[in-house]
Amino acid sequence: MATRRFTVIQADGAVQVDAVVDAQRATVRLSADAVQQCLGWQRKDEGLCRGEVCIPSRSLAGVEGDDGSFDLSRLVALLGRPIATDIEAAAAFVGVAAPDRAAALARFEAPDFTLPDLEGRLHSLADHRGKKVFLATWASW
Repeated sequence: MATRRFTVIQADGAVQVDAVVDAQRATVRLSADAVQQCLGWQRKDEGLCRGEVCIPSRSLAGVEGDDGSFDLSRLVALLGRPIATDIEAAAAFVGVAAPDRAAALARFEAPDFTLPDLEGRLHSLADHRGKKVFLATWASW
């Protein structure tokens, strides 16, 4: 196991932190500071907190190690968020929690994305909020 730079990607961007990566077990462990930096959760006496919401310390069994580090996959699962990890690329994508996705769908709000047109100009869906948008897609398969 070696400490190396690891990228945690979320919908709002990517953050690089130091992580202990065990390639054989396919695990990534983050310090409490790294968890706060990339996910916004802070370790306090009462548990892992973000704003007024706290996960009690007793619920962190199996997630938090004796050394105070956190297993990234188990932590994200505890938060109810999907994760895709690529150990070789030293990166993980942490998705949005199901209740948050459901709330966006209930508001009929499409997730934002940016794509180039045929001339290479970038267009974002957010630029057209409040307007009707026709989106045509095509795939060769």
